[in-house]
Order: sequence, then C-alpha cells, then structure tokens
Amino acid sequence: MDITEDPAATGLDLRRPGDAGFDEARAVWNAMVDHRPALVVRCRTTDDVVAALALARREGLEVGVRCGGHSVVGHGVPDGGLMIDLTPLGEVRVDPQRRRAWVQGGALLGALDAATQPHGLATTAGNVSHTGVGGLTLGGGMGWLARQYGLACDNVVAYEVVTAAGEVVRASADERPELFWALRGGGGNFGVVTEFEFRLHPTGTRALGVELDFPIGAAGAGDGAAPTSSAASAAFRWRDLSAYAPRQATYTAAVHDGVATLGFVWVGDPDEGREHARELDALGTPSARRIEELSYLELQTREDSVRGHAVRRYWKGHYFRELPDAALEALLAHDPEVRAGLQAYGGAIAEVPDDEAAFSQRDARFEYVVATGWTDPAEDERRIAAARTSAALLEPYASGVYVNVLADDGAAGVRRAYPPAKLARLAEVKLAYDPENVFHLNQNIPPATA
Repeated sequence: MDITEDPAATGLDLRRPGDAGFDEARAVWNAMVDHRPALVVRCRTTDDVVAALALARREGLEVGVRCGGHSVVGHGVPDGGLMIDLTPLGEVRVDPQRRRAWVQGGALLGALDAATQPHGLATTAGNVSHTGVGGLTLGGGMGWLARQYGLACDNVVAYEVVTAAGEVVRASADERPELFWALRGGGGNFGVVTEFEFRLHPTGTRALGVELDFPIGAAGAGDGAAPTSSAASAAFRWRDLSAYAPRQATYTAAVHDGVATLGFVWVGDPDEGREHARELDALGTPSARRIEELSYLELQTREDSVRGHAVRRYWKGHYFRELPDAALEALLAHDPEVRAGLQAYGGAIAEVPDDEAAFSQRDARFEYVVATGWTDPAEDERRIAAARTSAALLEPYASGVYVNVLADDGAAGVRRAYPPAKLARLAEVKLAYDPENVFHLNQNIPPATA
C-alpha cells in the first residue's frame, strides 16, 4: 500500500519494506509467520504511540501491536498494516523500599527479573525470559510465583494506556476501575499499555527443580495403546500429591519422546524443596532422577529457545478443574513428536474472587499445553495435525482454556476462555474504549452493540 505522508515529516522512527531493520522488526517467535506490514513504527515514548495511532487513522491502516512477538499466529504483525513496535520501550525502574516496579510496555520478562532480583524481589513473570511483559500480563500471566503471589495481572497496581482515540489514561482500582478490571486478563483489546506498575515480593534468589522420568512404553507410539502401569500409576500419584503441595511448589509434568517427566519447581529455600522432594518417592522407581539447585534468574531462562525465531511452531491448550485417570492416560498416549505438559494452578491464583478481574478459570487445577517445533516447511501439515490430534484426546475432560495459549481458535476459543457474563462485560468495556475495534488483531472481543 502506498503511504501518502512524507515519513520524515511524521517525526517517527519508521521502517518500510526494503529499509534497514524492517525484516528484523517484523520477525516473531514463530517462523511460520511471514507478515509484511506497510509501516513499522518503532515507539520510544508514549507520545510516539499516540502519533502512530493517529498516522494509522489518517492512512486507513490496520493496527497491530508487537512486544515480545510470542503470539503463535503473529497477531502483532499486521500484513499490509501499521505495526506499533514497542520493543524500544523496554525500561524497568525499581523502588526496592516500596516494592514496586514500573515496566514499560515493550520490556521482556528477563529485563524485569534482572532489575528486581538484585534486591531479592520478584513478581510473577512467566517462565521464558524473552516473552513480552505486556502480552503475558494482559492475558493473565502464569509463572513459577503464581501459586504464592497470584498471576502477573493480580500484581499490577496501575496501567498507563493509550486508547484507540489517542487518549493517554491511567487505570487502577481507583481510576477507571472498569478498564482496570478488563485489562486484568482481557488481552490487548482495550488499548496499548505503555507502562505497568507492579507489586513486588521478597522472594529471595534461590530455586530448585525436581524431575523424575518414567518410560511410557506402548503409549509413546501415539496409537491410543495403554501406557505402562509404572508410568500411569506414577502420574496418578503425582496428581494426588499436587493437591497438598506447599505454595512454593508448582507441580509439572511433561510427555515427550516416550518418556513422562514428573516433578515440581520450587521457589524458596532449596533445602525445604529437597525435603518436599521425598514425597515423590511415592511415585515409584524412575529411570532417571534430577534435582537441580539454581538461582531464580537461571530458572527463568532455562526454558528459553536457543534457536529463537528460526523455528516453526504450533500449540494448543486446555484447563482442567479435575484430572481423572482417563485424562492422564490420554496424556501418556500423545504423539511422541509433540511435547505435552501440565502445570499446577491453585494457591493464590484461586484465592482471588472470580469477579475481581477479567481473567477466568481460577478454579482450574491444571493448565495443559501441547506444542511442537520444526524447521522444514514441508512438515507443517503433519506437525500441526499431530498437535491438534493430541489436544483432542484431552478435550473431553477440559473445563476451558487460557487465552494466552489460544492459536487459530477464533471466536470459539475466546468463548472457551471467558464465561458468557464476562464476555458481555468485556464487550461493554470495549464499546467504551474501542468502539470501532481498532485493536482487533488479538484474541478479539468485539464491542457490544451500542
């Protein structure tokens, strides 16, 4: 599309196709996404975001907002539109006495952790350091600290937001409380958040990872065959133990390449974590056992992707209020080429009243994600089918889905993420702040009919 305005006259840092830095700016975490915006605006200030939205309105361009670029379908990169690139807005300021952090909208989780951990402080911030703070938090924000301190969105004190009309507003419990409610889990539907104010916690700097491996046997073939009794019985006991785990422990399970890995991540005194690890003796005799003491910063980076943006990716997800034996048997029957995992919820997550925030499914006991990564485009169809087929095995037991793991699910996925009453309330907030649905490149909640 031809742009009518002289780029130099806008005063913005613009990138167009063919410009230096354009391809780097449009690259996201999923190499399957090859969208080409007409314009990339690299925003260094809140005023730049305001100006970028005004430019998009004048030129009639669709708007996408990019932070960490972890949307598996590339929502932040509008094909032929204007991409608001928040990555230059990456500053983090910390007040250790007040236990507060002010995080600009383009910051990555690693920057937040690096700024807070020298003071022995942290807040819930995912478990992959190159994830954007904005996308994670606006969808809810699970992480290793959530069972102790709540989700990332539960720890936001205030948001600075640029609305679709270009107005800069502050949302908190006392200022624009309905917008504050919607931003706590409603995704990027309501504006561009240029700054988050987070509550911090005295977490210390130490962590522990505990993993026990159990061969799955026949189930690894992905043909629905019954798993070996040792893997299944270990999974059943792991599930039962998780219900009574201390909040420092987040129970995890992973199934990949014919092996079930069961254990937990502990944030706190490692000696206490080792003591709790004795409970896992009830799972039986594993083929391998790993107990690793590491710093919190090491924990937050150990799942980072070393191949970055070169990998093609797809995933699906579910929430479970309960996890019956049949569901765990279905998990163990996954295609060996995919990696499926469970992460325990509960604790402080479940203590927040459901109507306090847009985030839903607080009664979930476990979150499930099945993911696959590859590099050869010829494998696209097979890999995506394997993930979908594996997720379908567990769908009969699911109670909903986490909005941040929705992929190409469309409106049906959004309805799984929020109950009807919350969707209706979110649509009213959308009508108030974005009646023309400018911010629709997301897991979209259209405005209510006026």
